Amino acid sequence: MAETSRPPLPPFTKETAAQKVRMAEDGWNSRDPEKVSLVYTIDSTWRNRAEFINGRKEIVEFLRRKWARELDYRLIKEMWAFTDNRIAVRFAYEWHDDSGEWFRSYGNENWEFDPSGLMKRRIASINDLPIKEKERKYRWPLGRRPDNHPGLSDLGL
Repeated sequence: MAETSRPPLPPFTKETAAQKVRMAEDGWNSRDPEKVSLVYTIDSTWRNRAEFINGRKEIVEFLRRKWARELDYRLIKEMWAFTDNRIAVRFAYEWHDDSGEWFRSYGNENWEFDPSGLMKRRIASINDLPIKEKERKYRWPLGRRPDNHPGLSDLGL
């Protein structure tokens, strides 16, 4: 069975790379592991922190664990750089654990896409910073970040 095409397709322009980044942010903010997994190749490889993940099944399992632990998760991504089939992204997300302690997690991702626009490789480096609830900057309702909400650079992050 052929995989579905996921436009925008490489080679990327500044506009299509930025569109791909926003689409990824929207998908992750849905917190739907099965839906999110469909933008990756069947055999996609990830390094997420120190964890190595291979294929959609492991992606779904990873995302289920992640969002069961990282409650009220809200994410903002911003394009850093791009080439023909690669995009570098910086991001920050806010979440709390089951004891109510809040965190802002910062990181960088390197993405590589196949010709159909599916991500075949994702390499993520992430650091967690404990924050107080009053220090939160992401207060939109769960789900997609509103278009008028500031991005990372606008927030000084």
